[in-house]
Amino acid sequence: MSTGPTDRPGAIDARPLRHPWRWVAVALIAVLVAMLISSFVTNPRWDFPFAFQIMQQRPVIEGLWKGTIFGTVSAMLLGIVVGLALSVMRLSDNPVLRGVAFVYTWFFRAIPRYVLLALLGIGVGFLYNEFRIGLPFGQQISHLLGLKSDLTFFGLNWNALSSTIWVGVIGLGLSEAAYMAEIARAGILSVDPGQREAAQALGMSSGKSMRRIVLPQAMRVIVPPTGNETIAMVKDTSLLIAIPVITELYYQAYQFGQRSFKIMPGFVAATLWYLIVCSILMVGQYYLERYYGRGFGRTTARKNKRFARPGGAGGA
Repeated sequence: MSTGPTDRPGAIDARPLRHPWRWVAVALIAVLVAMLISSFVTNPRWDFPFAFQIMQQRPVIEGLWKGTIFGTVSAMLLGIVVGLALSVMRLSDNPVLRGVAFVYTWFFRAIPRYVLLALLGIGVGFLYNEFRIGLPFGQQISHLLGLKSDLTFFGLNWNALSSTIWVGVIGLGLSEAAYMAEIARAGILSVDPGQREAAQALGMSSGKSMRRIVLPQAMRVIVPPTGNETIAMVKDTSLLIAIPVITELYYQAYQFGQRSFKIMPGFVAATLWYLIVCSILMVGQYYLERYYGRGFGRTTARKNKRFARPGGAGGA
């Protein structure tokens, strides 16, 4: 029995749902943006021309490269390497390794980074003028035996390094390692245990299966928070003043503003540089997430041309 055209349902006279509060929110946001722009343009205390001049000063550029960018890259590399090792220790069957990794993450996650940098830059130099690595109680033993050597194999003058960027890298990197350990551990746990079992069935060692099977799949979970930690590290380099490290972006920009009795342009100059650097990192993070997230949670709608009708979907 054929069905005629008259049996088809008629056209539905549907009206779109109205959202008046959306327009109210848009109007409110537009007013706030206009007020903000008006403040930038009409308030001379912002002094954007002088802020742009501060951004181009050689000490500020040097602080950007040596303090902010170099400090961020070096601290993140140290944090990632140590964090990966700690995450593997946390997942180990050895209770000693698990305990050491737990105590490390507990300690460095509980200490504020500013306090940690102050301890490394000022406190450690006050307690220990020089680090000596050798036999315990080496001086006492050498004195009893009448030896000239104090049985020290290696010595490090900490006060010579206490105000350099390297102490800042060590402090920020050790602190970051505690957070990267938890991020990497979450990424490793997100991979199906069957993947590792299959790799071991093929004859791969634990380390090889971790490098070639588990970690590549865990990167989908590890990359987004690692990108956030990198962006946060860019801003945390301003804490290097606790050491103190003067070759740093925020410190140099603030000093230019203070010497000229124009504090606000110095803040604006540092803010603009942070915005530029963090924006570049955000773009890189987006592409990394898209690269490692291929094949997860995405559907590709493709038209199958083999079943497409020449006359369109409504053809006879």
